[in-house]
Amino acid sequence: MAKMYYEKDCDLSKLDGKKIGIIGYGSQGHAHALNLKESGCDVCVGLRPGSKNWANAEKAGLKVMSVADTAKWADVVMILINDEVQADVYKRDIAPNLEAGNALMFAHGFNIHFKQIVPPADVDVLMIAPKGPGHTVRSTYVNGKGVPCLLAVEQNATGKAYDIGLAYAAGIGGARGGVMETTFQDETETDLFGEQAVLCGGVVELMKLGFETLVEAGYAPENAYFECIHEMKLIIDLINKGGVAMMNYSISDTAEYGEYVSGPRILPYEETKKNMKAVLTDIQNGSFAGKWIAENKTGRCFFNASRAILAKHQMETVGAELRKNMLWGNDTDPDTASN
Repeated sequence: MAKMYYEKDCDLSKLDGKKIGIIGYGSQGHAHALNLKESGCDVCVGLRPGSKNWANAEKAGLKVMSVADTAKWADVVMILINDEVQADVYKRDIAPNLEAGNALMFAHGFNIHFKQIVPPADVDVLMIAPKGPGHTVRSTYVNGKGVPCLLAVEQNATGKAYDIGLAYAAGIGGARGGVMETTFQDETETDLFGEQAVLCGGVVELMKLGFETLVEAGYAPENAYFECIHEMKLIIDLINKGGVAMMNYSISDTAEYGEYVSGPRILPYEETKKNMKAVLTDIQNGSFAGKWIAENKTGRCFFNASRAILAKHQMETVGAELRKNMLWGNDTDPDTASN
């Protein structure tokens, strides 16, 4: 069993007197910065001059400076910008401003594990990775709960990295849900695999193919959307609360029987497992990382084209119209997505 920590194991006072720089104010950045501030921490957000989020962060009552100035000011630097730009920003704005004894933190191990960022030996290098989107990190904190986090220490130069990591997890609310100890390698490889094979790649393809199958058979696109996409959240909420057993308890026996007889037809065990292992191998040997790094250096042609194609897919256009007429109307705030 992996080692777990909770609020009783975390001492938020370990951050007393420490200045925390949050680099980025996107999904994770805004959640970490606001949660830490409301937990009593001294926080500054680091952004590039001209960033559209500069005014948003200041409006939320946060101190904002350039990335370089924030890195120079901070004792703890948490990098929460996109994986593909972290290395360049680190080399240009963060590395020259790190001091011995600082803590360099991440919410995902990509750049450390694949050696795009190589920190100096005299700083702590650690990770607090919430197992949920930043908007959920924020909304659960506000509601008195928290998203479980992973803790990993790659470099413990001061001997205090674990204390800092656990205090930080408490500050963003993660210790309310539990903090599991892991490694940068394990977090990086399992996170990439989960995203690609199940959570994003797998689920989106499954919903899309189900939607297309019903529409091509002559059923109304609105029905197809409700059956294959809208209800996905309702099912996942049940699984998240009490496992597959709770879902099966809540659905009809007919639906459960269909789960057993048709699930393996849709995802044949041996073939699906073989494909998943191939995806995992590409992650483990660095092939995926290499392709993603190259994609960003050559203009993101495949990425941008794929995004544009998905945006025009009928399940997206029909879904957008249906959601306008639901109870939440035009509410597109990701902070309320888990409510």
